[in-house]
Amino acid sequence: MILTVTLNAALDITYRVPRLRPAATHRVTEVSERPGGKGLNVARVLAALGHRAVVAGFAGGPTGRTLRERLAAAGDGLVDALTPVGGTTRRTVAVVDAATGETTQLNEVGPAIEPAEWARFLDTYRHLLGEATAVALCGSLPPGVPVGAYAQLVRAAQGAGVPVLLDTSGEPLRRGVAARPDVVKPNVEELSGLTGFAEPVRAARDARRRGARSVVASLGADGLLAVTADGMWRVAPPARLSGNPTGAGDSAVAGLLSALAEGLAWPARLARAAALSAATVLAPVAGEFDRTAYEQALARVTVVPHPAPV
Repeated sequence: MILTVTLNAALDITYRVPRLRPAATHRVTEVSERPGGKGLNVARVLAALGHRAVVAGFAGGPTGRTLRERLAAAGDGLVDALTPVGGTTRRTVAVVDAATGETTQLNEVGPAIEPAEWARFLDTYRHLLGEATAVALCGSLPPGVPVGAYAQLVRAAQGAGVPVLLDTSGEPLRRGVAARPDVVKPNVEELSGLTGFAEPVRAARDARRRGARSVVASLGADGLLAVTADGMWRVAPPARLSGNPTGAGDSAVAGLLSALAEGLAWPARLARAAALSAATVLAPVAGEFDRTAYEQALARVTVVPHPAPV
């Protein structure tokens, strides 16, 4: 079982419009509504790859009920282990401009988590670690959750002997890295914010010095950079694809985590991550990927060892 943690889960709403214009009225041509948040997107991709995925985090209020109902109705093999809370789960709205393929994202803050609710989540998390082969800690923190929450969760996973991947930003990332997660998966902006270095290789090395055992950085259309104890690689996607990039990074996390759980070597992990990320751009919403595009991309992804020492 692979455990994904989404402390700030959301009900994702995606609108598609012919062209997005500021200060204008728009006719929505397509709308979708589904459970979301980074860890839930990761879990859906894991399930599609054939892994049993358990989702943990928080859900509450009318939006939380809708999220859990849709999760149960999806029938995609996900296991709901969300902790009920008194606040209301947030919504996120993605507006896709069909003319350009660009996406505008609007994210609500999330419910305030009470200390007793955080304690109940921790009990659930520690119990689930007993069954997990790997764990992903994903996304932002809702109000009320300690800023060092991910560091606490990383240490708990390590104590249980479960490899852990961290995908967050800002101060939660800074504190989480210091707890020595097995993998961190920032984008270039998050990596620069963590280290102060704009150059990705230098920044990734610095992130390892700060505690991350391995760093896999998303470079957008340029693919991935991996800096690990076993070596350094650059990963080029097969082609630049136009579409909806929302969730592409989450699919990369699912690729890394599933390959880690299967015991694959770093080049195979990275190829899977890059192929899934590319195939997700062609899907209408986050947490999905085009299966044919994935298989084609997997055969064409280039994973090149970096000559510089780690």
